[in-house]
Amino acid sequence: MNKDQVSGEIKDLAGKLQEEAGKLTGSKEQQAKGLGKQIEGKAQKGLGDAKEFIDDKSK
Repeated sequence: MNKDQVSGEIKDLAGKLQEEAGKLTGSKEQQAKGLGKQIEGKAQKGLGDAKEFIDDKSK
């Protein structure tokens, strides 16, 4: 696992927690921010996955 995969997973998890906190408090803004973090995290993890795939194929 590389840095982008780990950071992406952490951002995704943080986004899920923020979204849930927003649901509990009734804050649409926090829910939206949480969803945004999840998208960012998934994109970063995807980049990390691609880097790992390329590294594996170049060996």
